Amino acid sequence: MSQQETLISQPIAFYGAGSMAEAIVRGLIGRAVVQSTHVTMINRSNNARLEELEHRYNINTSNDPEAKLEILKQSPIIVLAMKPKDAASALREIGPLLSEDQLIISVIAGLTIRTIQDLLGRKQPVARTMPNTSSSIGLGATGASFSKEINEEQRHNVMNLFSAVGTVTIVEEDKLEILTGISGSGPAYIYYMMEAMMAAGIRGGLTPQQCKELTVQTILGAARMVQQTGEEPSALRAKVTSPNGSTQAALETLDQGDFFETVIAAVNRCAERSREMGAALKEGIS
Repeated sequence: MSQQETLISQPIAFYGAGSMAEAIVRGLIGRAVVQSTHVTMINRSNNARLEELEHRYNINTSNDPEAKLEILKQSPIIVLAMKPKDAASALREIGPLLSEDQLIISVIAGLTIRTIQDLLGRKQPVARTMPNTSSSIGLGATGASFSKEINEEQRHNVMNLFSAVGTVTIVEEDKLEILTGISGSGPAYIYYMMEAMMAAGIRGGLTPQQCKELTVQTILGAARMVQQTGEEPSALRAKVTSPNGSTQAALETLDQGDFFETVIAAVNRCAERSREMGAALKEGIS
């Protein structure tokens, strides 16, 4: 896809300036999807953080109460990236300011489309998304669900915004929690496995730098093999596992720890916790 096809010409306001918002902004600007001057980031009170982001990405920032409301009133695309505990008051505040054609994109875990619309007090076009932090280097995996009020142009903008920083998977909203367990939190599982592989190498006498280089390249290579060959992971695993060989011995050790089912349990627990957080958020709001 060319830059012209993916370029978003409309101004975008990020309400919230945490790590996820920065990851998306970094990816968008780094890949020339949107001009930095068309991006505004606002937060409640942390002016030092805003100054840091403004200097780093040459974007607009504000935490002046009156200026913030005017920015939100005028922005065709608003990305909700505040902390969940701050969402209710923020949405109640901006609801009366909005016009019916403004697009709301949420990256807040657990906050449903219906709850967002209830808090806004209007049936606003809403895209609920679950990106991950790999978006900052253009290798994100984002899940997205849409409210029925979204039109084709708005859907196109959401797809352009997130496909510019990785891949986008459209799912029914009730599947977003299991998606969170796979891709939203998934990078952490891989980092954790990398930590263990590196620790094994260090205990075996390799230097930390050697362990890091070997582990990173191994993870990269394995992912690319699945991506480029189109083969299933199980088939690729079988190809490198000789009967009674060292790889088989390693895999048998993982199986003794119930590795396969433990990973599945971790994904399911992540999804369950996401649902719990959503329910608690909804209860707290009501």
